[in-house]
Amino acid sequence: MSIQWYPGHMHKARKQMIELLPRIDVLVEILDARLPHSSQNPVIAEAAGDKPVIKLLSKDDLADPELTTRWQAHFEQDSNTRTLAVDLRFPGKLKSLIPELCRKLAPSKAEQNRTINVLVAGIPNVGKSTFINTMAGRPATKTGNEPAVTKAQQQINLPDGVILFDSPGMLWPKLEHDNTGFRLAATSAIKNTVIDFEDLGEYLGEFLMAHYPAGLQERYSLKQLPKDTHGLLSAICTRRGGMKANQVDFYKAGEILISDFRAGRLGRITLESPEVIGAELEEIAAERARKAALEAEKEAQKALKKAGKRHT
Repeated sequence: MSIQWYPGHMHKARKQMIELLPRIDVLVEILDARLPHSSQNPVIAEAAGDKPVIKLLSKDDLADPELTTRWQAHFEQDSNTRTLAVDLRFPGKLKSLIPELCRKLAPSKAEQNRTINVLVAGIPNVGKSTFINTMAGRPATKTGNEPAVTKAQQQINLPDGVILFDSPGMLWPKLEHDNTGFRLAATSAIKNTVIDFEDLGEYLGEFLMAHYPAGLQERYSLKQLPKDTHGLLSAICTRRGGMKANQVDFYKAGEILISDFRAGRLGRITLESPEVIGAELEEIAAERARKAALEAEKEAQKALKKAGKRHT
């Protein structure tokens, strides 16, 4: 199953962001620490070019701390990138730290005491609105547990010479790897109404059985793991009241598993590592090359047909 979700307001947000970027000095990209790569929007990276970036790994309290550290080291191989891992419910010194980092990343403007324009961007439901409200010190924008709450750009003037430009949560038109869609759906970056919870539950269950089995065993009182995901979902149903007419409701079981994952009841979990993403990027590159070769072959055949007609 391939998961795609790109409503019309996201296309509009993309156009607005591209129009705004020439005025921007620093980009704050908010990522989900549970999927640091999959929650990066390639459209944002492409449009931003070589502008300095602060990657804010939100929901750090839900993510595997060892993998968060590895992802930060991975991102900071780019000298133009800084990272911060935070739980936005307890932002600590974030309100003073972000302007300080922005001034360091835009030194010419800081030295001249000129206003530094900062764009805050990210995918849906990753914590952008919570971040904006923290920085503003007031409820400047709506927050919610569903994606696509913010649907228009907003401007927040901070007292220390920094202007934050907020933008709606934005995905991109095509998710090239199926795993990206599953990961985004698992963390609620994609609306529940377009998700098949049985399929998503099987994907998440297979991953957790392989990488975080202890959390499953503790949460669902399992002495040992079942042999496969169907067995896992069946066990979840029997223990959590998800049976339907004495039959396993796999859709409901998937919904329970995903809800427990999102709430952190299965432990601190990260759905991807730099090595796994590296392999997936190789798969994407190979698929692009395959499609390009097919397209080139089609064009060559068309050219031959046209040449043949001219000589008859």
